[in-house]
Amino acid sequence: MALDKGSHNARLLAVAALVLAAAMGLSACAPLIAGGAVAGTVLVATDRRTSGAMVEDQGIEMRAASRLRAEIGNRGRVNVTSYNRRVLITGEVATEADRALALRVVAGVENVLAVVDELAVMGSPSLTARSADLLVSARVRAGLIDAADLSSNAFLIVTERGTVYLLGRVTAREADRATEIARRTAGVQRVVRVFELITEEELARIAPAPAPASAAPRTPAGN
Repeated sequence: MALDKGSHNARLLAVAALVLAAAMGLSACAPLIAGGAVAGTVLVATDRRTSGAMVEDQGIEMRAASRLRAEIGNRGRVNVTSYNRRVLITGEVATEADRALALRVVAGVENVLAVVDELAVMGSPSLTARSADLLVSARVRAGLIDAADLSSNAFLIVTERGTVYLLGRVTAREADRATEIARRTAGVQRVVRVFELITEEELARIAPAPAPASAAPRTPAGN
């Protein structure tokens, strides 16, 4: 169902507030290496991973962040996002040697199945640029929420320097639709898909059952 402009803007502001609340670490004294892809990820309460996989992903992010701090220290800003044990690495480091070291560290974390390397060798972006990435994530999230044919909670969003990374267990149809929405979102320069594709049959099996319809109120006798 189409939303009027006022409703869309209100929803975008609400989503942006959630993003900003989840990213208070963007202050100047924030850690340079973090788990959970602080820069631009919208955290959601439910998705299509099993509860065990969600706990394991959190553990992977925490272990990776701890080891990166020990190995790289303040020489970079490395974000680690794990989804179903597949790890996306984003951010910046100062040298190619540190980039290779960061990849080895993350790949060596227990239970990591695969690593998607998007770590750049360059200086860290300004606070203004990182805030702009948060706004881009909020806009993409709002677009997914507005799409009646998608479940927005099936997607994780990470934005770095205008590049939007989409993660989730989704069908090819959902992947294409979400990519289309992200590509036409203001501020998006590039879209990278880090999806785990499932079939429509698998989706039907894992989709939550619809809530039962409420019973019609009974009219008291004599009325």
